[in-house]
Amino acid sequence: MKPTRISTLVIIALVCAAAGWLLLRAVYAKLPPLPWTGVPALLIAAVAEVWIGRDLRRRISGRVKGLKPVAPLFASRMVALAKASSVAAAIIAGFTAGFDFYLAGSLNASTPREDALTAVITFVAAVLLACAALYLENSCRVPEDPDAAQADH
Repeated sequence: MKPTRISTLVIIALVCAAAGWLLLRAVYAKLPPLPWTGVPALLIAAVAEVWIGRDLRRRISGRVKGLKPVAPLFASRMVALAKASSVAAAIIAGFTAGFDFYLAGSLNASTPREDALTAVITFVAAVLLACAALYLENSCRVPEDPDAAQADH
């Protein structure tokens, strides 16, 4: 399995931003106000992934004595979680960016202004989740053995 590329996440976000902008052109007037409840969920997920990533990094590196080694199946599940989280965060960030692009011209009215603020905050939370997911994915890598690298020379 290859590591997640940031460029892939950016492309996903750009496609979703364009799709969100196009969709909002057709249905924004019929939508209820944008809920802010996604922000805490995204932030909780980001904190959990950073916490798990920190723990996994310490356990995989073996630098701290007394920690149990990581089960390979658990590490592979965490990589799958990180990959899924980063893609989901890119999708959410893209749609909220599309929301903001659409609403940029109508910030004088209170509802669009509140929706734009909610979308900006949700965008930031989604980017934080994507960063946390990339950190978790990176934390699951087994460090290179310096002794093996010297033996090859």
